[in-house]
Amino acid sequence: MIVVPLLTFLAVAWLCRTRDGGVRVALLRAAVLVGGAAALAVEALSAAHALHRPAVTTAWLVALLVTGGLALHRSRRPLQARPLPRSVPWPLLRARWVALAGVERLMVAALAGLFALDLAVAVLAPPNNFDSQTYHLPKIEHWVQQGHAGFYPTIIDRQLAMAPGAEYLLLHLRLLTGGDGAYNLLQLAAGVGVVLAASRVAGQLGGGARAQLVTALLVGTTPMVVLEATSTQTDLVVALWVACVATFTLDGLRARSGWFDILLVGLAAGLTLLTKATGLLAAGLLLAVWAAAQLRLAGWRGLAGPAAAGALMVLLAGPNLLRVQDTYDNPLGPAHLRESISMQRHDPAAVLINTLRIAETALQTPVQPVNTAIEHAIIGLAGVLGVDPQGRDITYWNETFPYQSWPPDEDRVSMPAQGVLILIGALLLALRRDSATTTRLYAAVFWLAVLAYVITVKWQPWGNRLVVFLLVLGAPLAGLWIAGLGGRRLATWATTGTLVAGVAAGGLAVTYGWPRRLVGHGNVFTTSQLDQRFIREPEWQRDYEWAAAAVRAAGARRVGLAQGYNTWEYPWWILLRGTRIVSLQSLQPGLPPAAAVDVDAVLCVSPPRVCEFYVPPTWTVHRQGEVAYALAP
Repeated sequence: MIVVPLLTFLAVAWLCRTRDGGVRVALLRAAVLVGGAAALAVEALSAAHALHRPAVTTAWLVALLVTGGLALHRSRRPLQARPLPRSVPWPLLRARWVALAGVERLMVAALAGLFALDLAVAVLAPPNNFDSQTYHLPKIEHWVQQGHAGFYPTIIDRQLAMAPGAEYLLLHLRLLTGGDGAYNLLQLAAGVGVVLAASRVAGQLGGGARAQLVTALLVGTTPMVVLEATSTQTDLVVALWVACVATFTLDGLRARSGWFDILLVGLAAGLTLLTKATGLLAAGLLLAVWAAAQLRLAGWRGLAGPAAAGALMVLLAGPNLLRVQDTYDNPLGPAHLRESISMQRHDPAAVLINTLRIAETALQTPVQPVNTAIEHAIIGLAGVLGVDPQGRDITYWNETFPYQSWPPDEDRVSMPAQGVLILIGALLLALRRDSATTTRLYAAVFWLAVLAYVITVKWQPWGNRLVVFLLVLGAPLAGLWIAGLGGRRLATWATTGTLVAGVAAGGLAVTYGWPRRLVGHGNVFTTSQLDQRFIREPEWQRDYEWAAAAVRAAGARRVGLAQGYNTWEYPWWILLRGTRIVSLQSLQPGLPPAAAVDVDAVLCVSPPRVCEFYVPPTWTVHRQGEVAYALAP
């Protein structure tokens, strides 16, 4: 059934074509329209407690019939009534390929090759991201089990408090296919989307074909983008929505936005808020610039568009924010979760040290002496300024700076080649007087978004994936700068060498990255599906399988779960498919947990001795490694 949403997307893209035959804008418009409709469908079906396969399948079939019918009707219009590119895009694409220079064709080939390899990994590998095992994917199983997206008792409150936009989209795949085999394709599609969006922004800022291709190459070869494009994380999804906000708002800087344009901006911004709040650090600035432009172009009447876009944001993200507010008295979640991520100090010294640590982790190279020297310098400067570089008010809880981030791991990999080029390009275009006004304005938005991030978000070892949306936002500026170097031979050779190094890093990430790779130990060809799921914590696999086998053998239909705050819940849903799993713990006021006397078996994880607290005294607890279980007598 996965073909149904794909065909629906293509039909919507066909309907969104522009008169100049722009494929990128059609695909981006379709992504926002289909993504927004899918999110609204989850809320609508959830309100009716109808989040089940028949209802979702019916909704997609109806969507396909409507959009497909409209697309067929449009395609049958007389050919002479519309320009050729609208009905025959492939000859146009072929002509553009022929027009490319040799180096530009190499860029396209490098991008196509990387994404082809990513596609292979995404299809062959099961979801095995650490955070996804803890909270991204278990929440989907709870929604499927209860038939709605309402909250439920759990000790892992990140399942509830973290924005669910990407998981809403995965929920459709889960209900349509009955499993998680297509999950990795969402971030892969988002990876392609950010390349398309960033390159279009470069064109909107005045860049030619080379500037747009350099922009695409910078984004598409970034190791973090390459690795996350095969995962069930959410950073590429939010980066896509932020990039869509950027390209759609740029369309409205010189002309008053029509209602369709306003719809696109509002949906993209709403999806950003629904997926990850940090994306608003950039999207909010872009919306403000767009609103100011609309006010300048049409006076007070121009504010109707931004107001409508704001209403769409509320429509998309409002229901979930209300659930979080009702449960935790704050739309951003419980205090301990907010304080673990957000900065508690905002004085210039603390912000400077936070900025330097984030930059060092993002730009770290494999040359350890260089890394060590920079890290010691940052720690030394922190001492001079009276800032504790490990202080809990500017550092994620229980983490220590520095952290080795350069290895190709999806949770931490650095991006020195792409990052340096983007920062240099953004700085030069922001300062150069000969830059176009729109370009300087866009560069200012980028730097303000960077500033907002370092003021708001603490340093953390896995922070490199959190700044992907900033990388995508800044890449067009680097593309314009590099393409405009012209006859500056030294600068051209230096940037070319850096780009080549970046492409090599992207290739290494997709072939040998962790935890999904094409070659080496644990590769997707020779490692079983279950082994890949536990590849982050292989020592847990034997314990999970042992306990799940005992529960299945006992015929348990309702299983109670007691676990730690950062343990893996999702494997139980895979190993005990068809079993009803409920939590024996709850951190949510008004949502009491299940009682052990009401379940057939209890599973306990990390530490297993927690079972003795939850199970009745007449039950026998069995332990092995990190897991324990008990069966009802």
